[in-house]
Amino acid sequence: MSKSKIAAMILLPLVMLLFLSHTPPHKFYVSVTNVVYAEADQALQITSRVFIDDLEAVLLERYGVDTDLATPQESAQADAYIEKYFRTKFSVALDGKVVEYKFLGKRYDVDVAVCYMEIAKVQLDSYSRMSVQNEVLTDLFDEQKNVVHIKWAGNKKSFVLIKDDNKGMLKL
Repeated sequence: MSKSKIAAMILLPLVMLLFLSHTPPHKFYVSVTNVVYAEADQALQITSRVFIDDLEAVLLERYGVDTDLATPQESAQADAYIEKYFRTKFSVALDGKVVEYKFLGKRYDVDVAVCYMEIAKVQLDSYSRMSVQNEVLTDLFDEQKNVVHIKWAGNKKSFVLIKDDNKGMLKL
């Protein structure tokens, strides 16, 4: 074998390794929202899990605020902007009527912001339909998927909502 072929056989794997090692990991865009009916409290309890960096990016893009989420420098207005954003992108309707929810706050779990909301004073058995519209982050990422799990009276229904199909409906 010639020296050039031997060199090519050695260099080619090294060059490939170099290029592959500097390729950024594939980013996926997903949120997970749980809507649970707490019969004892007569409330729909909602938790939404969103990646912190994606939430920061959308707040910066939409409102021009750098929130520094999950850092000691976190903006004092972070919760207010997160609530404002959720109110424009997330809703629940019972029998076709959008119901108001209370934004309770958020906490951090590694690289995820867990946002808490509640719809109080709901007698779910007096309704026949529920719909959940979730457009969170679809204004920033076309490939965003919002998984919604709804649990009530021993039942469970899940939806995967996307930009062009952002509402899940169910019969109660």
